[in-house]
Amino acid sequence: MKQSRREFLIKSSCALSMTALATQMRHFGLVSALAQTGKISDKSDESFAPADYRALVCIFMSGGNDSNNTIVPLHNGSGGVSGYSAYTDVRQAQGLALPTNQLLPMTVPRIGNLNYGLHYNLGTMIGRNDVNGATLGGTRNNGIYELFGQGKLAVVSNVGTLVYPMTRADYQNNTVQKPNQLFSHSDQTAQYQTSRSDRQAFSGWGGLISDLRTAADNPNAVGVPMITSTAGTQLFTSGNQTSALAISDASADLNAALVLNGFGTDAASTARRAEYDTLRTLDLDNQAVAAASGITEQAVEASLALSTFQEVTTIFPTTKLGLQLKQVARLIKKRDNLNIKRQIFFVQMGAFDTHNNQVTTVTSGQNGNMIEVGQAMRAFYDEMVAQGVGSNVTTFTMSDFSRTFAPAGTGSVVGTDHAWASHQLVMGGAARGGDFYGMNTSNGTPFPTLQLGGPDDADSSVAPRGRWIPTTSVEQYAATLSRWFGLPDTQITQVFPNLSHFPTSDLGFMNP
Repeated sequence: MKQSRREFLIKSSCALSMTALATQMRHFGLVSALAQTGKISDKSDESFAPADYRALVCIFMSGGNDSNNTIVPLHNGSGGVSGYSAYTDVRQAQGLALPTNQLLPMTVPRIGNLNYGLHYNLGTMIGRNDVNGATLGGTRNNGIYELFGQGKLAVVSNVGTLVYPMTRADYQNNTVQKPNQLFSHSDQTAQYQTSRSDRQAFSGWGGLISDLRTAADNPNAVGVPMITSTAGTQLFTSGNQTSALAISDASADLNAALVLNGFGTDAASTARRAEYDTLRTLDLDNQAVAAASGITEQAVEASLALSTFQEVTTIFPTTKLGLQLKQVARLIKKRDNLNIKRQIFFVQMGAFDTHNNQVTTVTSGQNGNMIEVGQAMRAFYDEMVAQGVGSNVTTFTMSDFSRTFAPAGTGSVVGTDHAWASHQLVMGGAARGGDFYGMNTSNGTPFPTLQLGGPDDADSSVAPRGRWIPTTSVEQYAATLSRWFGLPDTQITQVFPNLSHFPTSDLGFMNP
C-alpha cells in the first residue's frame, strides 16, 4: 500500500531526542522567515569572524528571587543610606531576617566602602549557625562569595522592568507609562526575556542577538546555532530568523543529548535514511514544509556535531542547576571543534516563588535555593578557568522580580509576596567585580531605601509592602552585557528599542 509522506516520516522513527528546534515554529512569522531564507541561519561567505571567543550564560531564577535576603546592609546606616536596623525592623519580628552571622560581608566602594552581606549559602560556610540556631557542621563546597573579593563577581542593584525612568510620584500619579501587568509572573518573566515592557513581544533579546550576529560572528560554525537552552523552549532564545538548540542537562552525556534514532547499519536502515534525506528536499515551495525541513536539517547537523565530546574536569553538583551548567560547560569545551566564536546559553532554576516557608531551615526554601545557585555557579566558573576562558564567559542572573520587603505570614511558614526591583549577579573574569552598579535610587546610591512607604516604595502609605521601584532598567542591564558580547551600537538599538528612554546604555560593570 502506498504510504503518504507524513506516514513515512512517522513510521521511519526519524526522531531526534531533543525538545526544541522543531518547537521553535511558534508563530507563522518565524515559519515565513525560515522559508524565505531556506535555512535556519544565513551562513554567509564572510571571511571575518571575531578573533576571540565570548559567551553569555543566563541563569533565570524562576518565581521571583527575594533580593532583600540575598543582599543585606551590614552597616549602621549613614547619610540617609539604610542600615541593618532598617532591615530587621521590618523582617525580624516575623522571623524573616537573617542574623549577621549568616551574612557574608562585602565592602562596597560605590557606597562609601560600607559593608553589605551576601546570603550565607552563596559562600563557604564553616561553623556558622543556621536560622534556628543550630551549628552547621563541616565545610560546604565553595560558593561565589569569594569571587566578589577577587573582583570576579559584581552586583547590579535595583534592576527591573521599565518603559521609562520612574519615581514614586510618577507611579502614584500615573504620569509615566508603567510596565504591562506588573507583579504577574508570566508577564514580568516575558519582559525580562524580551526586554520589552511596553507591549507583548514574541522574540527574546538573546534570540534577536543571534539573528543579527550569527552570520558575522559564526560564519563557519559546524552544526550548532549561536544560542542554546538546557531548559526547553524559552522566549529569551527565540529569534525571528534563527532557532535555538534545546538539549537535556548533563544527566545525559552530550553525545546522547541529541541522537538521531531509528537507523541502524543494515541495508534497510541505510535505504530508509537515504529516502528520509531525499524527502527533506521536496515541496520546498511550501513555506511550512520548507521551514520544517530546514529545522530538521539543522537538527541532523547538530546531532552529528555533538556525537563526540571531551568531559569537563571540574566536579559539578548533581542538582538541577548544576547539571544544566555542566552541559553548557561541555558545549563550550567543544567550541574549537564547532568553529564557533560567539555563544549564548539559557539555564533555569525554579522554586523561587516563596510565599511561605522561605527560611524554615538552612536547606529549604530560598536558603536551599541559594546553596544550589552558589555551588553550581562556582563549579561553572572554576571549569571556565580550567578551560582557559574565565574572562571570555560571563554568567548573569535574571528573575521575574524580587519579593516584598514586608513578610507574608509569620514564624515557620513566613514568606514574601510578588514585588518589583531586584539585585542581579554578574560573574566572570571580564566583570568589574567587587562593587555594586546601577542607577542611583533616592538616597544617592544604587541600593534602595529600606523603608515601607518610603521614597523607593511603589506602594501607597496606607498599606505599604515594600516593592522597590527599579532605577535600572532591564534594557540597560542587558545592553551592557550585549555590548561586551560584541553587539555594536548600531545594532543595540534594534534589540533594545526603548533604550533611548534611559540616560545611559552602559552601566560600567563589564571590562571591554
